[in-house]
Amino acid sequence: MTTLQFTPLTSQPTPAFWTALTTHKLDKARLNDDDQQITGWLEEGRQVEDHSNASSTGGPTYVGIDGNISVGGNAFGESSESIPAASIPVTGILKNFNTIEEFRKTETKKEIFNQVVAKIVGSFKSDQPLINPFLLVTFADLKKYIFHYWFAFPAFVSSPAWRMNQEGLTPVQETDLRELRQLEAQLSSTENRKFEAFLVKGIPGSRLIAPLPRYQTFYSDVVTSQITVAFHDPSSSDTNPGWPLRNILHYLNQVYGTTEVMVFCLRQGRASRQAVVTLPREQQGSPDNQVSSVGWERTKEGKLASRMADLGPMMNPVQLAEQAVDLNLKLMKWRIAPGLDLEAIAHTNCLLLGAGTLGCYVARNLMAWGVRNITFVDSARVSFSNPVRQPLFRFEDCLNGGRSKAVCAAERLTEIFPGIIATGHSLTIPMPGHPIPSSASAAACEDIRKLEELISQHDVIFLLMDSRESRWLPTLISMDQSKIVINAALGFDTYLVMRHGVVGGDGDAAQLGCYYCNDVVAPTDSLTDRTLDQMCTVTRPGAAPLAAATATELLVSLLQHPLKAQAPAYEPAVPAGEDEAALGHVPHQIRGILSQWKTMIIRGPAYNQCTACSPLVLNAYRQGGAKWLLEVFARAELLEQVTGLDQLHIQSEKAIDDIDWIDGSEDDG
Repeated sequence: MTTLQFTPLTSQPTPAFWTALTTHKLDKARLNDDDQQITGWLEEGRQVEDHSNASSTGGPTYVGIDGNISVGGNAFGESSESIPAASIPVTGILKNFNTIEEFRKTETKKEIFNQVVAKIVGSFKSDQPLINPFLLVTFADLKKYIFHYWFAFPAFVSSPAWRMNQEGLTPVQETDLRELRQLEAQLSSTENRKFEAFLVKGIPGSRLIAPLPRYQTFYSDVVTSQITVAFHDPSSSDTNPGWPLRNILHYLNQVYGTTEVMVFCLRQGRASRQAVVTLPREQQGSPDNQVSSVGWERTKEGKLASRMADLGPMMNPVQLAEQAVDLNLKLMKWRIAPGLDLEAIAHTNCLLLGAGTLGCYVARNLMAWGVRNITFVDSARVSFSNPVRQPLFRFEDCLNGGRSKAVCAAERLTEIFPGIIATGHSLTIPMPGHPIPSSASAAACEDIRKLEELISQHDVIFLLMDSRESRWLPTLISMDQSKIVINAALGFDTYLVMRHGVVGGDGDAAQLGCYYCNDVVAPTDSLTDRTLDQMCTVTRPGAAPLAAATATELLVSLLQHPLKAQAPAYEPAVPAGEDEAALGHVPHQIRGILSQWKTMIIRGPAYNQCTACSPLVLNAYRQGGAKWLLEVFARAELLEQVTGLDQLHIQSEKAIDDIDWIDGSEDDG
């Protein structure tokens, strides 16, 4: 008799598995590195004819191809992907480490391996023993899409070893193989599962089979020291059975005292083999003996070492960029703000009116937050002073009269991150106090229609222009359409960032003012007759990035609030309520003063005579449409008449005239 040796198992993780692991890590496990049960499949060994190398007798020669343990996209049970038809499901245990240092610790892996072995032994007395689970330890570098991994197939080492009869492995008769396959199919259908091994009894043509745990009842009417077991064998060797037989024999000996087994090695095609194996007498009757275990997979060079799968070169670069952007945000959610709703941010369509310094910085910040849809509107062209202050432009964009700012900014965003949907529109926004000639009225009406359409197609409107009156029309349209408006404006060393109130709200936000609510005069022409310093945006260079960052963070905080646009305004002097969102409170206005290194939080109520958001102006716009707007552009004072501000001015002047001024002093006698 010869010592029974086993063909080692090999692993085959598919690219779909690494994708599934990535999704599981990002969306479910996050920083939780507890053991996770997964499912793989075992493929049987097979032999194929080698047509290039005929035998000396002129007959065909065959080459053995071993099966392996594979894991795929369905490892976590979240995919409908099916395992190969001729394979057997197997249970595995995944340990995904959070750091490469933890993954490399030998003692940690040894401890996990021993835990799996203990789990196997502990399951032997149950009616569903875990005989051949696999272990997979991994570290996923999701920034580079490099996966470090090491499979183990824990197996018990019998001492002394099992032995095989002198005949060794012999081919299984075709009739026997067909009968076993048919019986197995019936058992699988009855039990609604496949088994890696099963018991056999009876004579050829009248055999019966049963799962391993039913040993005692199955053999209760059989008087024999030899039992028969069939298992799905991944080996293709003519001399050695596959690795899973180790634990099957150990289970039968430890639980039922079996010492002699007739083994059917079920393989594909003509490769199936059979043999009788026995355990020497010195091992018999000692089921409680402690046995050692082995099973870490070796490399192709025969070394005990982990392996690495680099999926980076296989993946679409755009997909890599998208997942890398999402990864940074998900890390923030894991560690700092578990209530963060990243989907709400990603699905927000943003319209940026102004593609200058503020527009460029706001766009970059929105991309960093995962916003996927950004539209620019600007009528200007890139000038030579722009690129140093506006990070989406380059020197060549200034040549030949300069490129359209809106179009160029959109192209730059897609160059930075191809996963974004960015568009640019070169569009002039009509303004109060800027009369439009009759020859240009049709074009102006088309610009108004286009602006109304763009605002209706977006969720958030950013007002980032460089003049006060240019913000009036989009403020009015956005208020009419109940859109979220984020306004940012710059002074020399100051900046203002605010959100506008919305019409028809149930909460406090309905009472918040817009950019014009503190004015008692209509917006008018501030662009004519300007000196050079007035024509340029004269502001400290750091003010724009600060304002842009504040505007972006204000929007994101608003999107995280349960009331969204209806969120009440935060006031530091008022005790905080119960409605704080994932990113904190949401103020109405933030005013920064760089010369004093100070930021102020302000709440401003809506003004019922506001020239941009009051019901009086909204009704006039709804009734008069573009024709009424053309009148406003020609005569800004029309807004004062609509809102009654002109009467307010008259009353104010009359009140001043009615004051009884007293000349002199207390010394006058």
